[in-house]
Amino acid sequence: MSRITSVFRPDYKALIAYLTVGYPNIATTREAVSILSKNGCDIIELGIPFSDPLADGVTIQKASYQALQQGITPQVCLEVAHQLHQSITTPLVFMTYYNPVFNFGMEAFCQASVKAGIDGLIVPDLPPEEGAGLEEITMKLKLDLIYLLAPTSTEGRVSMIAKRSQGFIYLVSLTGVTGARQTLPAELEDFVNRVRQRTNKPLCVGFGISTPEQARRIARVADGVIVGSRLIQLIEEDATLSSLKDFILSLREALG
Repeated sequence: MSRITSVFRPDYKALIAYLTVGYPNIATTREAVSILSKNGCDIIELGIPFSDPLADGVTIQKASYQALQQGITPQVCLEVAHQLHQSITTPLVFMTYYNPVFNFGMEAFCQASVKAGIDGLIVPDLPPEEGAGLEEITMKLKLDLIYLLAPTSTEGRVSMIAKRSQGFIYLVSLTGVTGARQTLPAELEDFVNRVRQRTNKPLCVGFGISTPEQARRIARVADGVIVGSRLIQLIEEDATLSSLKDFILSLREALG
């Protein structure tokens, strides 16, 4: 059982948080991760800045761009992850696009990730049809490769990812990109239940979640809730990170 898998247990809902490494600076990333870890987050996604983040909305695109302008590279992200791993026990996941992994060298990147204390990878632009090479490496290194499913995924794609995703399955709540939203689709529960019929693996829902009420709704049908853009907005709005802490505590309470 991986450290990610061990998070999921009966009658418990996981809280997963996303931050872009180096936004607005590395010191804030370290402080924010510490706050997330101490106040109820079960897994923390560290976003590697990329110049063309196709799955991300304006908030994360902006954070990624500014981090790149400050010289945040995959190597810097590995160094930050190593520092964080030494100070917290919360499992860490890299969320990255395929191009940085390919340019670094797939095996070299995975080996460096494991050495830095990373427990899993999320690569939103890597379809399972093209993921065999990275899967082979991650399985050898006991690094969870987490695949995504969207409401538009075919039954064949659902079955494929149900079989091959490790750690958990990332369910995209809506058709579109990341970003805090006031409402979530009415069909969300049907989507989660459709995937549930094909797997016993943990199902976690992300994209668009910005309130405790939304998190509570998702927790009724899923095993975990993923929040990202709203956290970055709170970091922008309140440099003391007090609002970030309060929001995480409110999510944890909503999840029970």
